[in-house]
Amino acid sequence: MFDPLGALTEAFTSFLYGKVETTRLPVRTSTGQAQAVYLPTAAPGLGDSGVIIGREVYSGKGYIYDPFQLYGQQLPAPHWLVLGESGNGKSALEKTYVLRQLRFRDRQVVVLDAQGEDGVGEWNLIAQQLGITPIRLDPTAALNGGIRLNPLDPSITTTGQLALLRTIIEVAMGHGLDERAGFALKVAHAAVLSTYEDGTDGLSRSQQPVLSDIVEQLRHPEPASAEAMNVDIDDVRAWGLDVALVLDRLVDGDLRGMFDGPTTAGIDLDAPLIVFDLSHIDRNSIAMPILMAIVGVWLEHTWIRPDRKKRIFLVEEAWHIINSPFVAQLFQRLLKFGRRLGLSFVAVVHHLSDVVDGAAAREAAAILKMASTRTIYAQKADEARATGRVLGLPRWAVEIIPTLTPGIAVWDVNGNVQVVKHLITEAERPLVYTDRAMTESASLPTDEARALALAADAEAEARAEAIAMERQLRDESSETVA
Repeated sequence: MFDPLGALTEAFTSFLYGKVETTRLPVRTSTGQAQAVYLPTAAPGLGDSGVIIGREVYSGKGYIYDPFQLYGQQLPAPHWLVLGESGNGKSALEKTYVLRQLRFRDRQVVVLDAQGEDGVGEWNLIAQQLGITPIRLDPTAALNGGIRLNPLDPSITTTGQLALLRTIIEVAMGHGLDERAGFALKVAHAAVLSTYEDGTDGLSRSQQPVLSDIVEQLRHPEPASAEAMNVDIDDVRAWGLDVALVLDRLVDGDLRGMFDGPTTAGIDLDAPLIVFDLSHIDRNSIAMPILMAIVGVWLEHTWIRPDRKKRIFLVEEAWHIINSPFVAQLFQRLLKFGRRLGLSFVAVVHHLSDVVDGAAAREAAAILKMASTRTIYAQKADEARATGRVLGLPRWAVEIIPTLTPGIAVWDVNGNVQVVKHLITEAERPLVYTDRAMTESASLPTDEARALALAADAEAEARAEAIAMERQLRDESSETVA
């Protein structure tokens, strides 16, 4: 309705002060339309030096990561933990990361390959591409000229040999050695080394002592060792009986052939990539942590050297390490020692609950604390919440983990948390594709498969962007209310 008084007032005001600006009517809109008002923001990256992983989902920027470049500046330790359920891209990330790292001349990688396909480890294709022969540890082939690693290899120090023997026995027995059993093992080890050094019994210094020598000494200890401690020789024999029975498994049991002889000649520890193929070992048996312990100590004393090379030690199924107190203690020492010599330890685990609730919770916590980089792929909501509590992730990251699609992960690099999409090149795709057994029979034509992959990627990015925008608007609303 026309308001004459209001019109008269406005005319008089305009005459005195000039034309006033027309008042704009309020506009109703949606958050989808209003988002254009806000400028896009993104967390800072990690620099531009290193290997490219992919791109940061929210900003589209390239995501570059290298623990050796970041160490001492943004990273207190170069070690890395990768988490997530199967089928979300952990394996593809590991393989492309290694392939890209090997483009640097001063890089060297060791992989403990615990998973297999078509009778070989899943790193077999990459090894073939690089002209590398994997070191396949197989108890069925070991007796027929297979690979052997000797825990008593002279390249391992005397202290390292004894520590390795103790770890093997403690892992197999499930508890620590008491003082008497430890004494029996120590004197047996010393007697064997003395025999080889003196050249007695027709043995040459050029020969390697082997586990069967230790077992024989435990069964028939030297009288001098008993006299030195003023104990009866029968007591020393009784103390070492359980130890002898455990080591006998490596000599004449289900693990025979892999560790009861001299180290196989020709193992090239100077190759850019060294793959230990453990795919023929039962992953749920006690053999796996024993293997992890032997390989870990053997590498510590034969591979890690002060030659200014940057080394990466990648362990699949790493819960075999972190879930065993004795093996975890061994690797904890390796991590501390290796940090001074340029070693980055990469542990791949499906669920964090596999280790934090296990028998080695304290040791697991120590190893997790040394991993300054954490990459978390999709997990169920309950697992994501548990992971967030242990790793100290922000709430928004915990909420987004269950919604992640394959290839997208939350990266936490010493508190710098971002959502990253891993990118695989066409040249890398055939080498990192590890689920052929599930997909070959229903394979699609190349063009159609590529189109579906692109569509899935676009959908995943749109979903991630929607979640990011929802989080941003929620944060802004919280600030307004405050």
